[in-house]
Amino acid sequence: MPPPHPSPSRHSWVCSDLTATEALAAALAAQLRPGDVVWLHGELGAGKTAFVRAAAAALGVDRPVTSPTYTVGNRYHAAGGDISHLDLYRSSGVTVEEWGDLEPYFDGAFVFVEWPDAGRGVMPDPRVTVDIEFGSGDARLITLVCDDSGLVNALVAALP
Repeated sequence: MPPPHPSPSRHSWVCSDLTATEALAAALAAQLRPGDVVWLHGELGAGKTAFVRAAAAALGVDRPVTSPTYTVGNRYHAAGGDISHLDLYRSSGVTVEEWGDLEPYFDGAFVFVEWPDAGRGVMPDPRVTVDIEFGSGDARLITLVCDDSGLVNALVAALP
């Protein structure tokens, strides 16, 4: 009999401003390893790209990280490994054939996918899911969901 699937760990943070959001993204990046996939959910303008930008900087990317909305994907090289940033907002659904175009972005990289539902069932499952919701003013409610309770516990310990 296969071992039971772990139940996901979930934790939410209220990030009062962009600096707090960037700190959370950097703390998450420190817990990732090459090959990890992070799915990001949130409305337009919620801060998904800002989150990826901060995580990529923490992983060593030293050039501008921009939204790949029109290009679908960007790949950045850093000392700690490659970082792929995908945005599937304009996709109505990734087909198996289209997966062939996206698959190289996943090869040994830290992968961040905005609007991942378009690739559900075709792309690899995420290690972490990040949900970003608008709060009042610049605040955001950011919820991380992960099967690895150790990762979530490390973030809880590292952040107020």
